[in-house]
Amino acid sequence: MIHHKLNRKRIVLRDGGRHPGAVTERGPGPPARVVEAFGLPGAAERLPGGQGEAWRLGEAVLKPSHGEDFVRWVSDLLARLDGRCDFRVSPPLRARDGSWSVEGWTAWHYQPGTHQPGRWLDILRVGDAFHDSVREETLPTVLLGRTDRWAVADHLAWGELPLPSAVGRDALVRELVAAQRPVEARSQLVHGDLTGNVLFHPQLPPLVIDLSPYWRPPGFAAAVVVVDALVCEGAGDALVESLRWDASDAQFLLRALLFRAITDLLHRPHEEPGIVTRPYQPALELALRLAET
Repeated sequence: MIHHKLNRKRIVLRDGGRHPGAVTERGPGPPARVVEAFGLPGAAERLPGGQGEAWRLGEAVLKPSHGEDFVRWVSDLLARLDGRCDFRVSPPLRARDGSWSVEGWTAWHYQPGTHQPGRWLDILRVGDAFHDSVREETLPTVLLGRTDRWAVADHLAWGELPLPSAVGRDALVRELVAAQRPVEARSQLVHGDLTGNVLFHPQLPPLVIDLSPYWRPPGFAAAVVVVDALVCEGAGDALVESLRWDASDAQFLLRALLFRAITDLLHRPHEEPGIVTRPYQPALELALRLAET
């Protein structure tokens, strides 16, 4: 399913919880009985990059499961998107007994592609095409009741939950919250972690993998890409200038910064908040300037 992905080392789940888009501790490969259950040939080869938990076996990739319900839902969705000309997807595979997961593992069609740092505008264009294709999807039940830190950070970034004291005492968080204004935009299914999950190939359409579903305006998902580019991949002000974003777009950027920063704060509760959020400071200043235009 993947070759190389963005390696976002700053976010790691250590508590055993899994959810769409989570980055987890590097674990051992799939047991032989799991490989057999999916009817896959040969030895497992760990794929480089990303979470380090994807293993290729022939034309399939085995990965830790997000749960039977999630895989069933995403299978239905990707089946409707498979075969498009503007982007590719990688649908899951059933085990021999018809189930979607076996002992916490799922299998997916292998698709070639690499993450290519710096192709942020291309990633945004692929995101636009993906979000247009799922515009009429209904709110999936797999999003309801989530309590992982990514879901909590999302709700906090949108002001739907009160800020925990450990998060609210961070100066950057307070500035971001103070700069927020109401957003009037239609929410829909979005991929909330596109940056490392759009892979490119010289002869094939871009590949969209590892769907991290959220119910937000597409502008928010685009802003998360920009935040990742600014904070993780060395993009400068020129990226935002090339997008010609205005004050309304800045509101998505502020929330995307909050989303990523709060996720890090929730993961590192025993560290000084200012140290955790320091990498976000230049992007904060850019977002505040944009919000004033």
